[in-house]
Amino acid sequence: MQKNISLVPASNRWRTVDIVVASILAVAFGVVFWAWGLLWNGPAGAIFGSTFPPAAAAIYGVWLLPAVLAPLIIRKPGAAIYTELVAAIVSALLGTSWGITVLWYGLAQGAAGELGFLLGGYRRWNLGQSLVAAAFAGLTAAGLDLYYYYGDWSFDWKAAYVAIVVASTLLFAGVGGHFLTRALAGTGALDRFPSGRSRDLV
Repeated sequence: MQKNISLVPASNRWRTVDIVVASILAVAFGVVFWAWGLLWNGPAGAIFGSTFPPAAAAIYGVWLLPAVLAPLIIRKPGAAIYTELVAAIVSALLGTSWGITVLWYGLAQGAAGELGFLLGGYRRWNLGQSLVAAAFAGLTAAGLDLYYYYGDWSFDWKAAYVAIVVASTLLFAGVGGHFLTRALAGTGALDRFPSGRSRDLV
């Protein structure tokens, strides 16, 4: 009798609970993305628009949080891409000033976050690896923005924008994602995930 052989390691296979939790995170952050867009185009733009527009990027990191948080919780390849992309889709359905461009952003930012954990072999889930993933995601997002929206800025403004986006992403997604995962694990909410049952690898 022929046996079915899977090429995907058992530890990397997505379970139903992985899909459900990733989807819940994605939908929740999709709403946050939409609200954050209103903040970006409203108060943030009004405060910094006429003085130093790159400073508005201080709030940017929230948009990249799923690309770090989801992999930290689920610990499966594809979690960053799936969650960030679905969140972008939800925000697009709710309506954003950037239209379907947010889908490309979600895919690219998720892939960048994925790369950060891939470099750790999907075996390192500590703060350092979270910061690596956040840095990749922040650099990708800033690069896309400069290409699509801010190509006419001066070099100084562009450099400042990249630095602020990356710093914001390191804070909100890297540090925030790491400690949010630990906080959730402490409540027992992640008991069905390795993130809720094991200590971070160093």
